[in-house]
Amino acid sequence: MSERGNRRTLDGVVVSDKMDKTVVVRVERLVKDTRYQKYVRRHARFMVHDEENGCGIGDRVRIIEHRPLSKRKRWKVQSTLQKSTQV
Repeated sequence: MSERGNRRTLDGVVVSDKMDKTVVVRVERLVKDTRYQKYVRRHARFMVHDEENGCGIGDRVRIIEHRPLSKRKRWKVQSTLQKSTQV
């Protein structure tokens, strides 16, 4: 076990980068419907700390749990998996 313990990591897409050192990341997951047995997409939005302001809209990022940085920020950008090709 590492020094910080087991912290969750999630992959998602940046949907907003208008704030300073903060991005909003949308994380999708598949959930099986109990009645119809079909998979349904569910999503959650997280406020994520981005120290270098390096993420842009459309970037695919990996986020990791972090100590509370503000009222709604409890996650931090660990790495950028894929940069967006949008201009």
